[in-house]
Amino acid sequence: MVPVTHFLALAAFLFAIGFAGVLVKKNAIIVFMCIELMLNAANLTFLAFARQQGSMSGHAIAFFVIAVAAAEAAVGLAIVIAVYRSRGTVAVDEVETLRDR
Repeated sequence: MVPVTHFLALAAFLFAIGFAGVLVKKNAIIVFMCIELMLNAANLTFLAFARQQGSMSGHAIAFFVIAVAAAEAAVGLAIVIAVYRSRGTVAVDEVETLRDR
């Protein structure tokens, strides 16, 4: 049986990679992928604690986070496509507002 600390260390590592990607990357699609990585790290943490306690509450929270991540991906990609059509770029630092010029 794998100890919970191993799961938590993996979740912290995945969250750190996602956080670094959000801070460093300029492409909006890569930023959304890093946010998804951070949400999956949070899911791993919820499931590790649920496994340790032997309850199903962590699983319910993980399903909720998965639903939020799916909605974020759908809305985020729609915004990225709209910005690309109007501006011709998906670079985060080049897009200042969503208002047309």
